[in-house]
Amino acid sequence: MGKTKKRIAMIGHKFIPSRDGGVEVVVSSLAPHLAGMGYDVTCYNRTNRQFKERRKTEELPREYRGVRLIWTPTVDRRGLAAVSSSVIASVMAAFGRYDLVHYHTEGPCVLCGLPKLFGKKVVVTIHGLDHMRQKWGRFASAYIMRGEKAAVRHADSIIVLSKGVKDYFLEKYGRETVMIPNGIDPAEIRPADEITKQFGLEPRDYILFLGRLVPEKGIHYLIRAYKGLRTDKKLVIAGGTSDTDAYVRQLYDMAGDDPSIIFTGFQQGRVLEELYSNAYLYVLPSDLEGMPLTLLEAMNYGCCCVTSDIGECADVMDGCGFTFPKGDEEALRQTLQDLCDHPEKAEAHRGEARRVIASKYTWKEITAQTDELYRKLLDG
Repeated sequence: MGKTKKRIAMIGHKFIPSRDGGVEVVVSSLAPHLAGMGYDVTCYNRTNRQFKERRKTEELPREYRGVRLIWTPTVDRRGLAAVSSSVIASVMAAFGRYDLVHYHTEGPCVLCGLPKLFGKKVVVTIHGLDHMRQKWGRFASAYIMRGEKAAVRHADSIIVLSKGVKDYFLEKYGRETVMIPNGIDPAEIRPADEITKQFGLEPRDYILFLGRLVPEKGIHYLIRAYKGLRTDKKLVIAGGTSDTDAYVRQLYDMAGDDPSIIFTGFQQGRVLEELYSNAYLYVLPSDLEGMPLTLLEAMNYGCCCVTSDIGECADVMDGCGFTFPKGDEEALRQTLQDLCDHPEKAEAHRGEARRVIASKYTWKEITAQTDELYRKLLDG
């Protein structure tokens, strides 16, 4: 790249640092790692209602682990937050002194051609086929598709996280993509402390789902399968809504007054680490994924993992976990029952899961692959 630092702008996440979603977790890690390699990185954060209130009493942070933060004006309403912030960020990036603009997710790419007009290279990471997500209405899905087509038309390179999405772009658009998976930092196993105080959980006495409470994650399959189990293990559902309040109410109704089904709400920090560290099983019964970061995290903590058999999950586990046919609640119940009845099976997969993560999905390796792609575009 030469002696001059290359300037990178990142657009499409909500804000960093954050665990608000998988995209935010990825950008919160990738951007600082790139900064550590010598890039000058700027992330355009949304200014939602929380940060508008905070701005009244204190200045919002302008730097995070070597990454410059710019807070864009945002219309904080469902369907408009991503649109408003990404449009403004795209205009700012087009006129800014950047060498490359890196978009995350499809919707924000609607204006990704604008930085191209001003001589910037454009990279897009497709974290999943967002237009297929059930939470979006017709207008939102159409807008997301418009962003997808803009990415195909204007991006110098498109990064995908799985073979399934790579095949999708090749078959639908004839567009080649680059596969670079998500990364993960080494985990520190935590003893049960806060989770015992707050939720009465003990090591290995619960089955864990952790993620956004959205329909495509298949949590309704898990609750129904769990209700058919013969086990004294609890079911812990950790996560918050993502414009899906009606679905969350449905999940609470399904759980009813069963004290063994525990909703913890959104968690991060020490509680999150303890939930992963002490789970008997981690279950991800998704119908649709890009590359599930929570699965990487669960494997990183040595969880025995059970997922649907979609490629985006099965490929990550690489044989070190258990799968069931997507949407098949009875098959999920049988798999969980077998693992509850035979703890030696669950135990045998814990160490293997950590080895898979350490061999393939470190942020050092993922950042190196991203750096290689940037160099090809900027020095080519």
